[in-house]
Amino acid sequence: MRSNTPVAMDSHALGTLNYIRASIEAAGAFAVPGTAGIAMGIVGLAAMGLATVPALAPHWLPIWLIASVLGAGLGVVLIARHRSGAGLPLYRGPARRFVLCLGPALLAGAVLTAVLYQAGETRLIPGTWLLLYGSAVLSATLLTAPVMMRLIGTMGALFVLLGAVAYTLPPGWHNLVLGSGFGLLHLVFGLLIGRLNGRAESAA
Repeated sequence: MRSNTPVAMDSHALGTLNYIRASIEAAGAFAVPGTAGIAMGIVGLAAMGLATVPALAPHWLPIWLIASVLGAGLGVVLIARHRSGAGLPLYRGPARRFVLCLGPALLAGAVLTAVLYQAGETRLIPGTWLLLYGSAVLSATLLTAPVMMRLIGTMGALFVLLGAVAYTLPPGWHNLVLGSGFGLLHLVFGLLIGRLNGRAESAA
């Protein structure tokens, strides 16, 4: 009996340390709700649909600019709602670090959009958007919750790949590539993240 006691105490101590470490990691991680990705994906698919209409096709750039603002706004609202419902601060700790990781690449995308538009090189804008958005997502991946880190990292890598492909395609394909990224990828990974979050909540 005496020889078993240290083993039990060691096991209990190890379990306690693992719990503390997991709690610290969770507190320092940013949880992305699947609903944000789904909403942004729906907006992206709608923009692709509008820009496919022959009468609206020449106006693809303002359509996608409006869609980007609307999608980003919906994403922010849904993330804020998720954090508020969980009793988490809206812009402190991991949330602030997540935004700071996304910011530089997104700001670079906005500046390059203006530069390319003024230079008459709008054919390069879709690839630039996809490439820099994917880079922003990859930069912020390490701040996401461990259970969804691989999913979000995969999504960011696919955005980068689509951006590289977009540079090689003729302009007639750009609307489809934008829809595949900002529409389809957001929607699919939003659903996957939502399912993953549901499993995590059920297990808890």
